[in-house]
Amino acid sequence: MRNPDFRQKILFILVLFLLFTSCSKYQRLLKSDDVMLKKDKAIEYYEEGDYHRSIGLLTDVIPSFRGTAHAEELNYYYAMAHYKQGDYILAAHYFKTFTEAFPRSEHNEYFRFKSAYCKYLLSPRPSLDQTETRQAIRELQAFINRYPQSERVEEANELIDELREKLEIKAFDSAKLYFNIRDYMAAVTAFNNLIRDFPDTELREEALFYIIRSHFLYAENSIEQRQLERYENVLSAHRRLVNRFPESEYLDNANQMLEKASREIRRLEEIADGNS
Repeated sequence: MRNPDFRQKILFILVLFLLFTSCSKYQRLLKSDDVMLKKDKAIEYYEEGDYHRSIGLLTDVIPSFRGTAHAEELNYYYAMAHYKQGDYILAAHYFKTFTEAFPRSEHNEYFRFKSAYCKYLLSPRPSLDQTETRQAIRELQAFINRYPQSERVEEANELIDELREKLEIKAFDSAKLYFNIRDYMAAVTAFNNLIRDFPDTELREEALFYIIRSHFLYAENSIEQRQLERYENVLSAHRRLVNRFPESEYLDNANQMLEKASREIRRLEEIADGNS
């Protein structure tokens, strides 16, 4: 019986030989002037899932077939190969340029959706810059407006909802950051912007509570001459929370701030009356 290590070495050598042979054939193909052969092999590589080699050959031959009956097919494979390879930035670009170059293509609806979907895939986690997220929302909405009867509209709407949730979280976290660094009025503005921009947000209740806390802490840390009007803002903010969420989980804490703000208002009004 042969040593297992010997069999593994033979297998390793065979794999290296096949890889070397395959690479050599591909390199010779790249240098070939036979554009029809390169076109056919590019499609063959694509169908085999070898997108890297397919892209290499297509990059070479597409200019040779510009304006011919093969142009649309080759550009289709070129865009799809980038997508299948996971290069979503280039895929989105080539999906878009395809629809511009071949406006009557049967693939246009699919490619417009895929272009937007690539932007969705490029959208980062909420803590990072959300430029890609906003662009994805715009492109998905543009797709819905262009193809309102498409079977992909439902999916596009679901993706938009998911992306908008990221923006909500980003907006809330930004407002919370202002609160944490004690820039209370900036926090109030940011939380109000969140509620305005995302009226159906599930973060509304918490945002309204933080508006109360921001007004309260801002008033508490103000000079006495400015405290009266600022404590009154606590009362207004409290009413907003109670009117919208009468059973709010934050009500106990909110009521404590309301009571203290009310006491301070009475004290400050007594001082003002005594000085008049």
